[in-house]
Amino acid sequence: MFEIKATDLAGRIGEIRTKSGLLETPCILPVIHPVRQSIAPKEMKKMGFKAVMTNAYITLKVFGKKAEEKGIHKIINYDGIIMTDSGGYQVLEYGSVEVNPVEMAIFQEKIGSDMALVLDTPTGIGVDKKRASETVKITLKAAEETLKAIKAEGTLWVGPIQGGSYIDLLKKSAKLTSKMGFDLFALGSPTEVMESYDFDLLAKMIIAVKQSLPIDKPLHLFGAGHPLTIPLAVALGCDLFDSASYMLYAREGRYMTDYGTLRFDELTYLPCNCPVCSEYTLKEMKELEYEERTKKIATHNLNVLSKEFKATKQAIEDGRIWEYLGMKAKAHPKLWEAFKLLIDHYEFLEDGTPLFKPRALFFYGFYDLMRPESLRYHKRILEDISIPSEKKTLLILPESDVKPFYKSPFYIKLANALGNALKEIQICFLALPFGVMPVELSDVYPLSQYVSAIRPDGYVMREILERTKEFIRKHPFEKVILLNKLDAYNPIFKRMVRSIRNCDIINVTSTANNFDEIVEEILMNVAKGKSQV
Repeated sequence: MFEIKATDLAGRIGEIRTKSGLLETPCILPVIHPVRQSIAPKEMKKMGFKAVMTNAYITLKVFGKKAEEKGIHKIINYDGIIMTDSGGYQVLEYGSVEVNPVEMAIFQEKIGSDMALVLDTPTGIGVDKKRASETVKITLKAAEETLKAIKAEGTLWVGPIQGGSYIDLLKKSAKLTSKMGFDLFALGSPTEVMESYDFDLLAKMIIAVKQSLPIDKPLHLFGAGHPLTIPLAVALGCDLFDSASYMLYAREGRYMTDYGTLRFDELTYLPCNCPVCSEYTLKEMKELEYEERTKKIATHNLNVLSKEFKATKQAIEDGRIWEYLGMKAKAHPKLWEAFKLLIDHYEFLEDGTPLFKPRALFFYGFYDLMRPESLRYHKRILEDISIPSEKKTLLILPESDVKPFYKSPFYIKLANALGNALKEIQICFLALPFGVMPVELSDVYPLSQYVSAIRPDGYVMREILERTKEFIRKHPFEKVILLNKLDAYNPIFKRMVRSIRNCDIINVTSTANNFDEIVEEILMNVAKGKSQV
């Protein structure tokens, strides 16, 4: 039913098989009213949206039994994939609906929904824990009743997960729902969180749920239709999204961009090349009647959402979802705070991060030291690497512009000059994105496939110094020699020489005219290390 094609971080590109066709994920399902549609679903399909979401409860209220005869695809005049909501939003808004979960389940089967949601009781945000716990209990009961009631094959059933902002309740709901046999799962109640730009809480909610669900089932995120929400949620493992934001924003005069929304009446230019913005000038758009202008803005918004999902999927394919999310995160301080939260969830993100990628890694600053590839390398060098016992001296060189490092002219010259002494010396390079790197590993991905702009500020120095100390504790060298060849490394090498036992620093001039003296001093330090044992 769900096949995963590519992964990066916890994000993945996959394919869901439905009775109406294949659906590539991650993707968004535009929410449409079953009766009133400003943009026809057929137009959406031409724009590339292969699935939409509509409300089965409203369909039942408007069409009654006739809906069962006609079917949801004919009702909305759409031959693509349709997911139906069962009235949970109405429960959240009005407190109850005039139907029960079993009746809604049978109705959704009869109208031919491709993917159908259990009639749940959304928790919402801001309720006390007692009420939140009640909504979880009611939703779990509705889920059990639904699965017992369904009869027809072909419809994929979505198990709702409730609990609001209470992480323990979300985990409980996810674990219990995951045992019921649903085809997909959906995280409820995030809309209010996203509207307040509380991306940090949203990330915690998604991670808690993902860690409690089977990896081979898609996760749907209710109501997520903001350009900044998408890359974060995808990177954390959400596969499906639904939203009416394209139209709701348009009615409010909000014009989507790659980095958020702008007030249409405050625009000086149309910063977009979508079909709408290419056909009309800003002046022409402003002169349109309200309804027509709203439709044009809504169509533009759909194009922005489509573009965002394509860009996010390409980032996964390229192995660059970390870089892409980091770039998007700087569009809003609260999203940046959520991005920084990722460093606390290395193991969760590392599982989906490939060992090898088609592109080099980019490192910009301290937080990139915490990306899975960097932490994975440090973990493996402590657990999987064995240094020959006769190598009692650790010689650390600054990273070279030449990669792999063993091809750098300075290293080749130094290795030839040291000759047989190399049997007693372990040469490592200090690469700021990774830490200490044995020269023998410098051609292993990604150790020679990265570009870094990291500079040794206070945060970087503390992290790299701690990684170096851990490496030395794991491989107890008798002597540590720092070969300070680049001015940029002066601060970190000075801190190392003060913090590491039996550590000396040798300075190299930019022209390396003192090369023979350097070799002699290295050999003297090796001998000195022996005499101290």
